[in-house]
Amino acid sequence: MLWPFGSIWRPMRRTSRGTVDLRWVTARSWTTKWYPQGIDLGERDGRRTLAVSWFRQDRARRHLASRVTFIDLERSRRFDVALAIEDPVGELVPAQIHAGGLAWFEDRLFVAATGQGIWEFDLADLRRVTGPDARRLRAARWPRSRALAVVRSRVHPVPLRCSFLGRVIDVEGESLPRVLIGEYLADDRGRIGEFSIPQDSDGRFEETARFVPGIRHMQGAVRWGEEYFVSQSDGLRDGALWHGRRDDLARSPIPLPVGCEDLALDLEENLLWSLGEHPWRRVVRGIPFSLLGIGTAGRT
Repeated sequence: MLWPFGSIWRPMRRTSRGTVDLRWVTARSWTTKWYPQGIDLGERDGRRTLAVSWFRQDRARRHLASRVTFIDLERSRRFDVALAIEDPVGELVPAQIHAGGLAWFEDRLFVAATGQGIWEFDLADLRRVTGPDARRLRAARWPRSRALAVVRSRVHPVPLRCSFLGRVIDVEGESLPRVLIGEYLADDRGRIGEFSIPQDSDGRFEETARFVPGIRHMQGAVRWGEEYFVSQSDGLRDGALWHGRRDDLARSPIPLPVGCEDLALDLEENLLWSLGEHPWRRVVRGIPFSLLGIGTAGRT
């Protein structure tokens, strides 16, 4: 994926105390307008890059807009792209979705649109917008008048609530054309399904497996070989990580961030990435596999 000339990168603060923590060095660390949700790992210009999704809400908690922040892990710097759709007359309007999870396949970015299936965006078609259009896509009134946007290319119906999604990686570390799609519920009846992603414009998400982990407040899931990883939030307390084979998930003693959300695997650096959504406690955290007792084969 190539970025337009003149893109502006802004720094993040990086610390390491057993984990790799990235923290927002702006008002987005505490704002109650924007909330981070999804995460996945990809590549930009040959460098490892994290993608983090956000949604914007008003005081009535109505969704107004969404965006994705791309974080260059070599330089701990970030860059925003607004998520947009085209209205019937071709005008760009904000994608008013929760954006609860991401799956990034080269120029294809899949976003969980809770209750509305999976939305696909084409990262090869980034658009530069200015003036009122830029402010509209950010649902903002402040004066900055430039933005980049990526436009929805497809909506994929899925027979689940689509609260989150994560990628599937084989035991050798190769990313497969599949995703896990799951449901956040207050009780333990939330389902996780595995789906193959369509390879052409006429294809559909095809379900290949489904199970109920028996975990309430699930926020994200990924699979590496036969090892599943599931995140569980618990209000303003540390999040929990469950991992193991599908029918034998166990809670890890290593906590996830407070208000944990989605998950992403980083096999190049042997890290499991997650993030926290609550104001003043927001962090993007990479947890070494060694802390989790996970070896190179993806087993405990």
